[in-house]
Amino acid sequence: MDPRPLTLRELLWMAEARGRDAWAHTSVLCALIANVNRDPKRRPRAFRPADFDPYAKEHEKPIPAGKRAFELMKQVFVDNQGRRAT
Repeated sequence: MDPRPLTLRELLWMAEARGRDAWAHTSVLCALIANVNRDPKRRPRAFRPADFDPYAKEHEKPIPAGKRAFELMKQVFVDNQGRRAT
């Protein structure tokens, strides 16, 4: 494929899409091999392809925000508005 008519952004999108597609196939095979060799007594839940896919969004766990986190954000973003160095 001739990359000249494409922008850098489009080339990056193509490269990421190819990586996602390759990992989709690879993660299915990894899950299959892991489940064949899995001891159901030690690990009752079967492996899923998302367990091996670095592009899977399920691995991103949200950080629980407590009262202290909001106090810190308020200090940084609200209380320091007038004290910025220019």
